[in-house]
Amino acid sequence: MEPMARLLAEAEIARLVLRYAALNDAGDYEALAALFTADGVFIRPSGGEPVVGRAAILASYKARAPRISRHLVSNILADVSSSESARCTSAILLYSAAPGAQAAASPALLGGFADKLVRVNGAWLFAERRGWIDLKIGS
Repeated sequence: MEPMARLLAEAEIARLVLRYAALNDAGDYEALAALFTADGVFIRPSGGEPVVGRAAILASYKARAPRISRHLVSNILADVSSSESARCTSAILLYSAAPGAQAAASPALLGGFADKLVRVNGAWLFAERRGWIDLKIGS
């Protein structure tokens, strides 16, 4: 890839990762699910079986208990292998609380995501998003 094309792809991928966190925190699960390919795979940081397909990903988010959350995203590192495929890792610090709460629930969670991405109709999408938790911070 040309250096400018690679730089643009890296910026678009970083924006996708940040958009995912913003939509998750906003509770806009329809828009969040649309960030995945139709047959995308999602593995929650808390573990469990892979959720396969955009519709199943949407259903899994809608089934969660309501909460307030803030995902702080850092260390986004995209590795663009071609104009159509890439991998990315990022670090996440999650604070959450019950709706209406003024204090975050404890513990906060520190983890990350490893992503496989593909370009579909000019837009980067998650083909696979695999999360993990490294540390529980607090009691």
